[in-house]
Amino acid sequence: MATAAAEHQAIFFRRERQGALRVSRQFARNQPLATFGLVMLLFFLVVAIVGPWFVPKDPYATSVRNALETPGAGHWFGTDNLGRDVFSRVVVATRFSLLLGVAATATGVVIYTALGLVSGYLGGRADVVIQRLVDAAMAIPFLLFLLLVVTMAGPSFGTIAIVIGLYGGITNSRVVRGSVLGVKQETYVEAARSIGASPARIVVRHILPNTMATIIVVASLSLGTSVLAESALSFLGYGVPPPDPTWGQMMGAEARPYITKGPWMAIFPGLALSIVVFSINVLGDGLRDVLDPRLRSS
Repeated sequence: MATAAAEHQAIFFRRERQGALRVSRQFARNQPLATFGLVMLLFFLVVAIVGPWFVPKDPYATSVRNALETPGAGHWFGTDNLGRDVFSRVVVATRFSLLLGVAATATGVVIYTALGLVSGYLGGRADVVIQRLVDAAMAIPFLLFLLLVVTMAGPSFGTIAIVIGLYGGITNSRVVRGSVLGVKQETYVEAARSIGASPARIVVRHILPNTMATIIVVASLSLGTSVLAESALSFLGYGVPPPDPTWGQMMGAEARPYITKGPWMAIFPGLALSIVVFSINVLGDGLRDVLDPRLRSS
């Protein structure tokens, strides 16, 4: 009996693995640009997690004698005005810039999923209150809101992630609400309601699973916005405080005074930021094409 159960389990897992590989190959064949974006995003996530332990130079060590060295064998991306290795700082900055964007996006997912489900399914006064909150948030310029809150609360990794996630969660909740309103009219929801299913059960078992495609697409696209928002704050000097590097900070306060003497100080972090945001955007577009049935059938 135990042997037969083990064999059935092995067959099940083998079929699951084969199915996952088939889906992956099909996605790569149909969405080559999105696959490139996924590979590059995974690469930068690995760099963000393990890269700081394998950098060739100490990213915080200064050496005035080696200041503003051009890129070469000793310093692949050159050095900055304090003699710090730019390559090592770009690698370490990946952790702060990208992981902060991931944290902000995760915060936003929780907020806009909850608000969208409540607003779309309950309707009534809850919908009116939440939509007026969304209108008020969208009336405030994004960067101005970030600068105001971060200035009052103080710049830190957690504060910036929460503020970006809060704003994105409120504004993106309208997209989830629209999806919930569509699912809410489906026959299976009416059937569940007619047999006495509670609102919580309907939301968890029927509405949430059928809005996950929208939630995933919005999350993938808002990740790029979160990374850019953090970089904009850091560029203006309101991001993660020094000496911890971020891409925006390296392009801003550190590189601006030396843009003619050491352009590599801004070029390499800017290139890393551009590749990450491009990868996120093309991955989001590919996921939208795959998960949206209207686009899939066209």
